[in-house]
Amino acid sequence: MRLDNRENNQLRNINFTHNFTKHALGSVLVEFGDTKVIVTASADLKKPKWMSDDDERGWVTAEYSLLPSATNTRCKRERDKVSGRTHEIQRLIGRSLRACVDLHKMPKLTITIDADVIQADGGTRTASICGGYLALKDAIEKLIENGDLAESPIIEPIAAISIGIVDGEIKLDLNYLEDSNAQADSNVVLTKSGKIVDFQTTTEGEPYEYEKMIELFNIAKQGIDEIIKMY
Repeated sequence: MRLDNRENNQLRNINFTHNFTKHALGSVLVEFGDTKVIVTASADLKKPKWMSDDDERGWVTAEYSLLPSATNTRCKRERDKVSGRTHEIQRLIGRSLRACVDLHKMPKLTITIDADVIQADGGTRTASICGGYLALKDAIEKLIENGDLAESPIIEPIAAISIGIVDGEIKLDLNYLEDSNAQADSNVVLTKSGKIVDFQTTTEGEPYEYEKMIELFNIAKQGIDEIIKMY
């Protein structure tokens, strides 16, 4: 039994509050235990400047921010240049969400997902992906209602979860204390049908066996299946 009385394969209490802000096309407050992220989706009715004129695709991109009081010590705002960690997380969120849409069905349209962490207790990037999908979905529904999209470009839902080896045991959905003491740490991003979008796994101590990696993945998939059912 863990410090928060969960079983090793048990998710934290998860909640999604839609329409959390007034002006965004899609907005969701995501809560994974004590991790809380506000995720919004905004649309620009033109494609990115870097895209060539003959490219008829749309685009989905993401920005991520850890707000100053999200952790127990104040972190500085990244005003002029984002850190390597922030850049990595933004790219992960963006490519994960692009994997669940057909960009050809959203021509000359850019949707930006903003994930702002207001309270961090582990798993902020995976919570941001889950909330990002829901904010994207809500935004797309409004764009169709407004006549800016002919049909939904969403192929299938997507979700993400963290998992690791802590004190020699596989534990799902790590909080900060578990994550900071993990011998192995993984983030898994899957589609509803089980296709792999991202599977990051690293060790902080001794390497672990292939069989343990498969067990990690299978438990993570069970957690992702549970999350998608909450959508």
